[in-house]
Amino acid sequence: MKEKYKKYLNEDDKFSLKTRIGIYALLVVIGGIFGFVYEYIFYFFDGGMDKFYWRGGNFLPWINIYALGAVVIYPLVYRNRKKPLTVFLKSFIVCGVLEFVSGLLIYLIGNGARFWDYNTEILNFGNVYGFICLRSVTFFGLSGLILIYGIVPFCYFIASKMNKKTFVIISVTLACIFILDEVYNSILSPMFGIPCATDIYKKLGMNFLKF
Repeated sequence: MKEKYKKYLNEDDKFSLKTRIGIYALLVVIGGIFGFVYEYIFYFFDGGMDKFYWRGGNFLPWINIYALGAVVIYPLVYRNRKKPLTVFLKSFIVCGVLEFVSGLLIYLIGNGARFWDYNTEILNFGNVYGFICLRSVTFFGLSGLILIYGIVPFCYFIASKMNKKTFVIISVTLACIFILDEVYNSILSPMFGIPCATDIYKKLGMNFLKF
């Protein structure tokens, strides 16, 4: 395993285009779930440690901006994997810009809507209009390290061990399931006035929801 990790650091991968698509699909799934777990834990503390809050607006435990961040950061910093500080700084800056722009667009398009607001949260030093803060971008920088030195090698290992066709089918299918969940709740539900995940979960008595 140690030798394979050294190979990962010192040699560029030789995956085919189809396998690479499968890797990106897997990053969409893992990145979105990683973000959900982080926010699930963080908002437990932010909310006074008396209840957990379901984050995101989907049926599945997945948050889209973290998935997007994973597939954006991976190609940008992969070639810098021998330089952890560079990986951290690039992730810090790029994800910070992504979060700020996303938050601002949601605010402008949604007539003041916010999916997050650092004005009301703990550890919000360096807060800029509630869209980003030092804690959030620092976490993104650390997440870039986790991505490049943990998640990506894991995806490479799975891709190299599984049958190529099977790997691609499973990865793409999983990604499609999560993306369809997002499409239903973000687009189809408001467009056709049908119940979204939040509505259904609230009716089931899941009062720890917070959006």
